Amino acid sequence: MSEKIYCVAGFKPKPGKEEAVFKALQSLEPNTHREDACIHYTVTRQIDNPFAQGSSYPIVFHEIWASREEFEAHCQRKEIQDFFAKHVEAPDGDIEDANVCVYTDEPWNFDAPKV
Repeated sequence: MSEKIYCVAGFKPKPGKEEAVFKALQSLEPNTHREDACIHYTVTRQIDNPFAQGSSYPIVFHEIWASREEFEAHCQRKEIQDFFAKHVEAPDGDIEDANVCVYTDEPWNFDAPKV
């Protein structure tokens, strides 16, 4: 049974704040990569491409964590909580909206063997 958690965290910066938000999110990468449970943690920005013209928030974190518990522990780190408090929750923050979702790769009713 896979215990991995996949997180997609999208951010909509306030007008003119795109570069500042991208840099602020990039600053979270080094310490997060030090977490043993972090498998993948990369912030990306949307680019124009004729083969992918969907709509999304312009800045997205792609994350893979070893387990739900370890993802939730990451979310409780002071650096992460401070980021959301300063940039998302504060009225003068640089982010207009954020959308953080987690996913599993397990199919419905997966009957993983118990070891």
